[in-house]
Amino acid sequence: MSLINTQVKPFKATAFKQGKFVDISEADLKGKWSVFFFYPADFTFVCPTELEDLADSYAEFQKLGVEIYGVSTDTHFCHKAWHDTSAAIKKINYFLVGDPTHVISRNFDVLIEEAGLADRGTFVVDPDGKIAILEISAGGVGRDAKELLRKIKAVQYVASHPGEVCPAKWKEGEKTLAPSLDLVGKI
Repeated sequence: MSLINTQVKPFKATAFKQGKFVDISEADLKGKWSVFFFYPADFTFVCPTELEDLADSYAEFQKLGVEIYGVSTDTHFCHKAWHDTSAAIKKINYFLVGDPTHVISRNFDVLIEEAGLADRGTFVVDPDGKIAILEISAGGVGRDAKELLRKIKAVQYVASHPGEVCPAKWKEGEKTLAPSLDLVGKI
């Protein structure tokens, strides 16, 4: 079953953010756009490249009103230790969420049960707490923050412009489509 347009399920967790441990829950998502960025584990190989890429683009996400939650099945203590020892992870100003109980990973259906790790899952959650975009990648394939930003701009555009849709490769400012009988078979 697809998680698109479903409500984020309840959770409580502790995150590491800007030198502090903070408690978060699904209630913190209400009223703003959010990205849940699941990755397998701290102190690994592809994961720090992805998280650093997000860190480098974090200001752009913030301009769009988007908060980022990096989530792995590690603890918030592990996130702090990784932050303190890695130049790439030290750049991060968004939430690094600990999910050692696997509740959040199961809620988003990305838990690899036999490994106790999360798949590379990206979820964009709208201000009503509903999942608007989801993408699951193979473990060895890193994701691109710029492409995620493009998709967020598109989903935000569609949310604020009922009756319009964004075609493939759409970028902010480009022409959109207004689905109608007149377009059938003409695209």
